[in-house]
Amino acid sequence: MADQHNPLPRAEVRIDLDAVKHNVELLTRLAGQSGAQTMAVVKADGYGHGAVAVGNAALAAGASWLGVASVDEALALRAAGIQARIFCWLHTVDDNFGPAVAAGIHLSVSSLRQLWAVNSAARAVGQEARVHLKIDTGLTRGGAQPADWPALVEAASAAHDEGTIEIAAVWSHLANADEPGHPSMDRQAARLDEAYKVVLDAGLHPLRHLANSAATLTRPDLHFDLVRPGIAVYGLNPVPGSADLKPVMTFRSSVSLVRRVPAGESVSYGHTWTADTDTTLALVPVGYADGVPRALSGQMDVWLGGSRRPVVGRVCMDQIVVDCGDDPITDGDEVILFGSGEHGEPTAREWADRTGTIDYEIVTGMYRPRVRRSYVGGAR
Repeated sequence: MADQHNPLPRAEVRIDLDAVKHNVELLTRLAGQSGAQTMAVVKADGYGHGAVAVGNAALAAGASWLGVASVDEALALRAAGIQARIFCWLHTVDDNFGPAVAAGIHLSVSSLRQLWAVNSAARAVGQEARVHLKIDTGLTRGGAQPADWPALVEAASAAHDEGTIEIAAVWSHLANADEPGHPSMDRQAARLDEAYKVVLDAGLHPLRHLANSAATLTRPDLHFDLVRPGIAVYGLNPVPGSADLKPVMTFRSSVSLVRRVPAGESVSYGHTWTADTDTTLALVPVGYADGVPRALSGQMDVWLGGSRRPVVGRVCMDQIVVDCGDDPITDGDEVILFGSGEHGEPTAREWADRTGTIDYEIVTGMYRPRVRRSYVGGAR
């Protein structure tokens, strides 16, 4: 039962920064064997774990860059006092690049329009912009098409000669790195190499980066100058078994009500479950508004009282019901909905597998107003 001075949460994700440190040290060691630096990706508020806390922990563990999607995310890291190199890559047509250039943020450029916008911002603030030219090598999202690449490089080179833009890197993103041996990875690497040669021919010598978490773990030949692990920083392995990563997030709650019910009683909306014997039920005050997928109704367990126990009936907006049999359960007992799995508790990957999604979506989806976030261990 919870201590009255330290009550257990209604809904909380607990972030283990020592696990972040362990994961980043492992990833940095792998990258370092290839002579590459490490960029820890902390977009989407650190995949729901907290970008500032995870970013500081990752930098303390050996990462030398942080990566985010948007300018706003990058500026938030700067505002929090983080002075490391920060790269952001996903822009809207209305983005104001001036504050990012002034803050020394590295910006991805995929088109002439983006290049002119960044160049104009650099002139306006009187500071050189740091640019990473992106080539589409086969993911077919962002990045310049190969036919447009020579013109983009030529324009970027001219801006470089004028002193308004520093071409800091050439980069791309892998489509199938979580499938080791997929032939598209070698094709994408070859296309990046072709694009890089165009930049070298223009007299420029920037960094190259391509590897995400999966390629960092399994393809040292694709590390180049910089790797960009994301999900692996948080201990979720895109290539299971390839590394000793430690999951960082634990989602927990507590029992709010215990009741004994007779055989024949049904539970929750639709009465999809009926007790076949007398049993003890525990009410837990979390539901799909707190990140518990309704699709897990009838197919999820929690860790309660030292054992896995089934959630019975439908997952509701605010609550779930756990069947505890004849075991002694008390109001206030801790409930682990998912964690590292070290003690047998469910994991985010288990949730993902059972709902037909990926664990990225599970942990990122835990950033919700009613879910408190707390930290243990490490730098914050």
